[in-house]
Amino acid sequence: MPIEQRGVDTVPEEERTSGPRDLVAILLGSNLCLGVIVFGWLPPSFGLDWWSSVSAVVAGTVAGVALTAPLALISLRTGTNLSTSSGAQFGVRGRLVGSVVGLLLALGYTALTVWIGGDVMVGVLSRLAGLPQGGVSYGVVYGLLAAATVAGAVYGYRVLLALSRILAFGMTALLALGVIAYAPHFTTAALPETGGHLLGGFWPTWLLAAVAAGLSGPIAFITLLGDYTRYISPARHSSRRVLHATWLGLTLGLLVPQLFGTFTAYAARAALDYADPLVAAAPAWYLLPLLLAASAGSVGNAGLMLYSMGLDLDAILPRASRAKATYTVAVVATACVFAGHWFSSAQDAMTSFVLLLTAVGTPWAVITLIGFARCGGVYDADALQVFNRRARGGVYWYRNGWNVPATLSWAAGATVGALSVSLPSYEGPLLALTGGVDCSFLLSGLVGGVAYALSSPGSARRRPGADATPVGASRPADTEGASSTTR
Repeated sequence: MPIEQRGVDTVPEEERTSGPRDLVAILLGSNLCLGVIVFGWLPPSFGLDWWSSVSAVVAGTVAGVALTAPLALISLRTGTNLSTSSGAQFGVRGRLVGSVVGLLLALGYTALTVWIGGDVMVGVLSRLAGLPQGGVSYGVVYGLLAAATVAGAVYGYRVLLALSRILAFGMTALLALGVIAYAPHFTTAALPETGGHLLGGFWPTWLLAAVAAGLSGPIAFITLLGDYTRYISPARHSSRRVLHATWLGLTLGLLVPQLFGTFTAYAARAALDYADPLVAAAPAWYLLPLLLAASAGSVGNAGLMLYSMGLDLDAILPRASRAKATYTVAVVATACVFAGHWFSSAQDAMTSFVLLLTAVGTPWAVITLIGFARCGGVYDADALQVFNRRARGGVYWYRNGWNVPATLSWAAGATVGALSVSLPSYEGPLLALTGGVDCSFLLSGLVGGVAYALSSPGSARRRPGADATPVGASRPADTEGASSTTR
């Protein structure tokens, strides 16, 4: 299969051969991995019992899917990824906000997937073959996982889709075996080693779990969904079918692995760490399946994340090819893996990362969805590519390529989110207004959405005839005038 050459340019109709079933396969298969499973461990590690943990994961995931899934329809209409598509709201240069947010989200989840997958692999190999659990062993395993991940990401969407189809069936079988393997030691009681509720009370801790373990999963896809739906033809598949496929794929792809993580956390008594207790509690017959799940699942999930990172960097640096951008971000992600392993605890690193990125990413998603509703899903696909062609003008030029009200609205929402977040090492000053409960994602989305709605009222569609001109060329007067019109 040839290496995909396409970056964030518009996918032509003849190449849009995927369908809703492929979307379900890629969302399910790529998420059945330890990098997603480990999020199910967070509620038990916060001191909640089984039923409280399950309710937090389910409630957070359902709410997050309801917010995130409609974003899939945008790239169905534009034929490019979501970060580039957001240029309709933020401007062809302002859409760099989405590219940076997407890059950070994918970077963190790629590093986390390789980190937890590598830790489990080393633990299993230690039990099976006596592999020493030292720095060299971790370094070699992390390096092998990263190399396999890069290979899949560089080859591109078609290879990753084929891998996800296999993983959808293979990983489901491995997780089903895991339920049998860990069932004898399962308990529904809160793990006493946690020392009680992390935030001192049930509801603050439950809400933290709902956001950190449940809501964060769908939010991770706010810039990723378009990477897959841009290959689906709107002429052959209706928006309703694509939306239903996104709901189904995200819900199953997140709840199945996360609830497995919650189940195994109680069965393995994994209160303060997940990887080592998971391996220690596994019966001998399940070690090889666990090794396969840790390796294959990690490559599938991290490969898709790395693929998205390559697209986002390609969008930021148009001169870089997608392959070169992918190699670059792979080096950064691998460095983050080593930093996370040696300099941070898993619980603190995961909680801080997902809460902060959720607070920053939510207002971007809300603003992008408001823009989608306003324009009725009608976009000028060619005008979205102005920045990638190093040109000026077009219907999304706004002011020098930036829609200032949208960008400031996102900044306001992200700032409020950062000031109201509760992290293990930081508590925002606005927490006093919410009784110490982390409502950062709600406040950030509300502030960003309301600010955008008030600062950019109306839904007038921008004039479709404004041409883009190469950088350095003189612009027609009508293009300059069109830049001040709000779509």
